[in-house]
Amino acid sequence: MSNLDEKEPFIPLASVSTSITLSSEQFDKLVSRSAKSSGIANPAALGLAAFALTTFVLSAFNAGNYLIDIRLEPVVLPLALFYGGLAQVLAGMWEFKLNNVFGATAFTSYGAFWMSFAGYVHIIVPHIKQYGNVKKATSLFLLAWFIFTLIMNVAALKVSKFLLVLFTILDVTFLLLFLGNFFNIPLIVNIGGWFGILTAFVAWYGSAAVVINSTFKRQVLPLGVYP
Repeated sequence: MSNLDEKEPFIPLASVSTSITLSSEQFDKLVSRSAKSSGIANPAALGLAAFALTTFVLSAFNAGNYLIDIRLEPVVLPLALFYGGLAQVLAGMWEFKLNNVFGATAFTSYGAFWMSFAGYVHIIVPHIKQYGNVKKATSLFLLAWFIFTLIMNVAALKVSKFLLVLFTILDVTFLLLFLGNFFNIPLIVNIGGWFGILTAFVAWYGSAAVVINSTFKRQVLPLGVYP
């Protein structure tokens, strides 16, 4: 898949150049991992796709009854466990194998987020309702993930425009969901849901870029690497 020399250092997902003057050899160096050195396909396409789809479905419910009946929300559970959860964790493990610290940390963490979210909603919440203030517990959960996402956002400043946009919008999403739950203001949660939908489409774009660029052997969708 790649024409890289075995000594060529790995260049992560976000390091895809936006230049339209790249030779095919240069492009391969930017979008492909060396089959000779790793034998592993780029796991970012899977990780981003899993994150995008699960985020989209949950956010459609967070946006309110404008899109779908809120009573159908349990449909998120299998996605959170197997696609947003398991698939992302696997993508993170492959990123570890490729020595990509950013991708490994992000995919493994957000995969664990979806698994823990599913467990929290369907196992923990029914047992703590008797104590009241479930929304306060949910807001603490969301605040912790907002802080983690903020850390990843700072790291994205040195990686690519795509990741910077993705994590910035995701930060806003977590912040709005935290505020909406903490102060019990459904409208803010709904707005957070719409930002979540936007986050999903940005992540889908990133996944599509990896798949399409690799398939066409040339840059079709730019990701915007920083020098």
